[in-house]
Amino acid sequence: MSLAAEASPATSGAPAPHVPVLLGEVIRALAIAPGETHVDGTFGAGGYTKAILEKGAARVYAFDRDPDAIQAGETLAAPSGGRLTLVPERFSRMRQALADRGVDDVDGVTLDIGVSSMQLDRPERGFSFQADGPLDMRMGRDGESAADFLNNASEETIADVIWRYGEEPKSRRIARAIVAARPLERTGQLAELVRRALGWRQGMKKDPATRTFQAIRIHLNEELQELEGGLAAAEQVLRPGGRLAIVTFHSLEDRLVKRFLKERSGDLPAGSRHLPERARTAPAPTFDAVAKPVRAGEDEIRINKRARSATLRVARRTAASPWIEERVPS
Repeated sequence: MSLAAEASPATSGAPAPHVPVLLGEVIRALAIAPGETHVDGTFGAGGYTKAILEKGAARVYAFDRDPDAIQAGETLAAPSGGRLTLVPERFSRMRQALADRGVDDVDGVTLDIGVSSMQLDRPERGFSFQADGPLDMRMGRDGESAADFLNNASEETIADVIWRYGEEPKSRRIARAIVAARPLERTGQLAELVRRALGWRQGMKKDPATRTFQAIRIHLNEELQELEGGLAAAEQVLRPGGRLAIVTFHSLEDRLVKRFLKERSGDLPAGSRHLPERARTAPAPTFDAVAKPVRAGEDEIRINKRARSATLRVARRTAASPWIEERVPS
């Protein structure tokens, strides 16, 4: 849950509970009717899935690339009477995964972008610097770890990642400090290194390590590419009238979703002398005009501080053919 994820948990000081952000708003947006089929593309601790089933959905296909989430989800799947199918896969691959299970289209798709609270609250996963743990950050438990990346990538590459995905203006200073301090193995090491590089002291407003941790995590897990692929896949699998609900937690994600929905709803820039035919030659809109974004109210933020930066965007599928084939990270 991105930038907000490093915020302090609610007032007790204990790990934040696994509370789905904007749950009521998401469920209302999905307008679930009895007998429908829905996709929860980011199962996590199962909060959205449970609510979707309770609202009467006949089937939910819940995706998660994290094997820990899939294993924990068995306690929800077992009593569902076959209504819940856990899919150990990236949500960008939902079209093929559903087809493999004999499903051509669905009534709703929900995506809650970013790292889950159950990943953040386990130090051994290495996503957070609130407690020391190994520099891992891999959602799927496979591939390159954060330690692998930081200890082997060039200074230029590290700086570019921190700047692009963390929007950190002092990324080059941090990259130089990382290379000088190799090898790095622990989240506490990295957090303290970033703080020293930027002159941060206890009591200052925001811990600067947040941006660097976000950037490395997004890079390792190909999160923005995954989001692009997930949006395209949702366009493919939603039947006419189907609903799409996406919760994002930082500007990089939200800008990508906003741009996709504006484009797919026909809200294109007017033609110019450089691109005079653009508006006329675009395919038919695949989503209806997008409603205004929804954000958490103060009551929810008091209970769950991770909701502070959450944005919900919702759209409804038209009968037009999809614009493009699904795109998935390589």
